[in-house]
Amino acid sequence: MCQHPSIIRLLDIFENQDYIYIIMEHLAGGDLFTYLEKRDFEISEDRAKVLSHQIATALYYLHSFGVAHRDLKPENILMVSDDNESDLKIVDFGLSKIIGPNEHSLDPFGTLSYVAPEVLLQKPYGKEVDLWSLGVIMYLLLSRVLPFDDEEDKEIARQTIQDAPDFSFEPWDKVSNAAKDIVKSKCLVDRDSFCF
Repeated sequence: MCQHPSIIRLLDIFENQDYIYIIMEHLAGGDLFTYLEKRDFEISEDRAKVLSHQIATALYYLHSFGVAHRDLKPENILMVSDDNESDLKIVDFGLSKIIGPNEHSLDPFGTLSYVAPEVLLQKPYGKEVDLWSLGVIMYLLLSRVLPFDDEEDKEIARQTIQDAPDFSFEPWDKVSNAAKDIVKSKCLVDRDSFCF
């Protein structure tokens, strides 16, 4: 169903008595987390903008078909190549779900550091939970750290539910106000106002 430049393409499926073979396009660059790690998590704001835009347009496309990814994180985003200007593609739709315009889900899902508060609170949610994950990824791209992180899972959950993301440390002082505004008010706080 998905035919978008920032979503991995499924080429074919074969099966025999023992296995199912899924043939997908080859992406040689590894995942987004590894891409960032190889660059000591230091990329320019312009590069972060390009990567965020590619993720956002793929989400817009998915959401227009009613598909919520529900496990968006750097490990589920693959780079086409290993070069600095590589495009990316969203992968791993194992937890995705079709959620209609007036429908909600209560299913728990995802990876803790990227999961929206409503999921942790077991409240009904829609496709907007992907925007929370996008906000967390954008925060990571711009600041080199996750907004909610700890060695204890309970503390990550508490921070996600109760704490506002911190924008008071370096390199946030070098990030443009426009980029901070998108992360603050469009993704991690007021996702309903995002144009999805």
